[in-house]
Amino acid sequence: MDLKISTHRFLVTGASSGMGRAVAEALLSEGASVIVNARRAALLDELSAAWPGKVECLVGDLRDAAVREQLMHVVRRAPLHGVFLNAGGPPARGFLETTIADWDQAYLDLLRWKVALVQELIPGFAAAGYGRVLFLESISVKQPVPGLVLSNALRMAVVGMAKTLSDEVAPRGITVNVLAPGYHATPAVDRVLRKTAEMKGLDVEEVTRDLIGNIPVQRMGEAHEIASLALWLLSPASAYLTGQTFSVDGGRVRGSYG
Repeated sequence: MDLKISTHRFLVTGASSGMGRAVAEALLSEGASVIVNARRAALLDELSAAWPGKVECLVGDLRDAAVREQLMHVVRRAPLHGVFLNAGGPPARGFLETTIADWDQAYLDLLRWKVALVQELIPGFAAAGYGRVLFLESISVKQPVPGLVLSNALRMAVVGMAKTLSDEVAPRGITVNVLAPGYHATPAVDRVLRKTAEMKGLDVEEVTRDLIGNIPVQRMGEAHEIASLALWLLSPASAYLTGQTFSVDGGRVRGSYG
């Protein structure tokens, strides 16, 4: 299937590893140009070396306004067609373990920078009459994860923002959607498993077996499986689909609407 993105240009945040890197590589494999952002320069340089002339790197933490300003200078060099917003989550904690400072930091980590960056990008998309905005959040926006209260709460705020924004920009050819991945073989899930084991007084291996036993497909996901859906949602093929939150979880969410 030709996704018609070989002349398109995208921004992928958190692109140094995991799902962000998988999405960047999927876009590049389809011939697109990609601006990649993360805090680890060496890993971004690997992408640039693998796809000469197709990758622009911006190293830095997007919670920092100065880094966002640098990024926008790169973005404005040429038309941008879509953005994949992705970053790591807050520490694994239950509500009674948190402090107000933890909540303030989670707001900065999970919500504030995304709002600020999207506010900068939307005018360009609107002027072009085309744009794709795709957030990577978590299964927790559909089914809260024990021990992850900060993620459970703040990622729901992103979904609420995305849904509201999708209505406002739909007439301008801009779609806004959210991916809600379940348990994938990533360092982030390793942290969740360790926290769950600690809370239950079990071995990590036992917790992992129990987790996989409750996933209908009987395994964890792989980053490329998220990337395949992201690729389509970032393409022109998804023009009639906006304001949605998609579970990619092997059937883990039990609600009828997934």
